[in-house]
Amino acid sequence: MFGGPPPPPSPEELRKQEQAAAQTLYGMVSMCILLYFSPFAVDAVKKLV
Repeated sequence: MFGGPPPPPSPEELRKQEQAAAQTLYGMVSMCILLYFSPFAVDAVKKLV
């Protein structure tokens, strides 16, 4: 606001941000798959016990 726009991120900062974004997406997809299959796992364990 008072000092103007911030400087653009360096290539290293961009790479780190892209890695963090990719890691977030992989984690989200993994959690969705885990939550989708968890009722089946609970049902299978109940049948064993």
